[in-house]
Amino acid sequence: MTTANEHNLPLELREMQIETEAHARSYGLDFYDCIFEVCDYDEISEIAALGGFPNRYPHWRFGMEYQQLSKGYRYGLQKIYEMVINNDPCYAYLLRCNQMVDQKLVMAHVYGHNDFFKNNIWFSQTNRKMMDEMANHGTRIRSYMDRYGEDTVEDFIDSCLSLENLIDIYSPHIKRRESLNRYDFVADDAQEDDSRGNKFQSKDYMDAFINPPHVLKEEAKKRETEREKERAKPHSFPEQPERDVLLFLLEHAPLKAWQHDVLAIVREEAYYFAPQGQTKIMNEGWASFWHSTIMTQKTLHPSELLDYADHHSGTMATQPGRLNPYKLGIELLRDIEERWNKGQFGAEWEECDNYEARRTWDRQLGLGRQKIFEVRRVHNDVTFIDTFLTQDFCRRHNMFSYRHNDQSEMYEIESREFKKIKERLLFNLTNFGQPIIRVKDGNHRNRNEMYLQHEYFGVDLRLDHAQDTLRHLHRLWSRPVHLETCVDGRPTLLSFDGTDHSIRPLGGSTHESEQKDRRRA
Repeated sequence: MTTANEHNLPLELREMQIETEAHARSYGLDFYDCIFEVCDYDEISEIAALGGFPNRYPHWRFGMEYQQLSKGYRYGLQKIYEMVINNDPCYAYLLRCNQMVDQKLVMAHVYGHNDFFKNNIWFSQTNRKMMDEMANHGTRIRSYMDRYGEDTVEDFIDSCLSLENLIDIYSPHIKRRESLNRYDFVADDAQEDDSRGNKFQSKDYMDAFINPPHVLKEEAKKRETEREKERAKPHSFPEQPERDVLLFLLEHAPLKAWQHDVLAIVREEAYYFAPQGQTKIMNEGWASFWHSTIMTQKTLHPSELLDYADHHSGTMATQPGRLNPYKLGIELLRDIEERWNKGQFGAEWEECDNYEARRTWDRQLGLGRQKIFEVRRVHNDVTFIDTFLTQDFCRRHNMFSYRHNDQSEMYEIESREFKKIKERLLFNLTNFGQPIIRVKDGNHRNRNEMYLQHEYFGVDLRLDHAQDTLRHLHRLWSRPVHLETCVDGRPTLLSFDGTDHSIRPLGGSTHESEQKDRRRA
């Protein structure tokens, strides 16, 4: 087991890591070995632009993100205090110019993340050696660039990255389809034993009387006729709408070997990062809860108090028009701990409608710490908010939902009702707030055209984004692509045939100006 003493850190930081790790373990946190590396801002910006990995495949997107991060720091708009990677061992990066109180805070925060990565069920299916896997991905893609040309491969990566959100984020935990075994010949054996399987049991000397051969022959012929009719019927392809569009493309798109590998790489990385999007509030809340607990109860020196309070409050601050996952996560966890310590849960608590009784309710159960560890283990953001966000919590924290007023061109308070607030939060968190698209038919109109369906929840797709998505899908599918959605509440079909985009109404409804957009690709 690697210890903090073996890490290449300055002596003061090594001692700080040993102390912080010991405190984290004393609270019951369970984490992978943690390796801290100290970087200057250019280095940490470069690593952050690559998603936290020092070695990935080359692509212009990473350079663009690096420029944005470095300029933000140079102009005083942002600062990266820490970065931590879901890996075994866990890698974390410290900014060299941080004050010592900041390094102490960051280490405590990192151990919270590390514990969450290791124990939360939504991370259980991720690759724990992704640091090495990312480097392998980079090596493979660089070899394709050397062989087929940098522009060719990078253009194809552009198309793959444009589609990387078209995955089924729950598929690692749910069996969507039966696994097929190429050595499974049950169907053929059953067909061969047709006649034998429909015979009545009998003694050998009575068999010809009980199971007349001519009757068995007629029944076998009828069954074969029925099978032929069944085979002749048109079968949907895929059998069930497929949410993992990238998997469908990998299985059925006419891709070259190198293109297939590049798409598989993009899909694998998309699934690696998906749990981080699914648990952003919980993950940051859990790490903030523990850095706050460790700092205020164990490691904070009185001389560091003002600096710590300043930086912690800056992290928890909520900007107008933006949800702060750190703030919501830590406050909900504190609320859960307090409620379970005082027994503010269960049927008796829910049925109590006396304000004074609820205000002073304290059964002194002391179950809070046990409960938040259970929450950390099994929930993601959607189930976390759905289960533990309460009306009392929303009232206490002055929460409200807001919307954009098109007339005034300003955001305004929509409602302070608990139900509306919760609905808004859950809606924005479901599938990361992105549309759910499924492949409904891979052989539409028997022309090998792809037909997709948008699961409509009252929010229209952005037309320019939808058309760009169809263009990239066409590049991989090589045949016309169609997307069924709703525009202004009316069923609409968006199509791209490789040259033109078209929009036409479905189901007999008409758009106001009989829209048929012929936008060139």
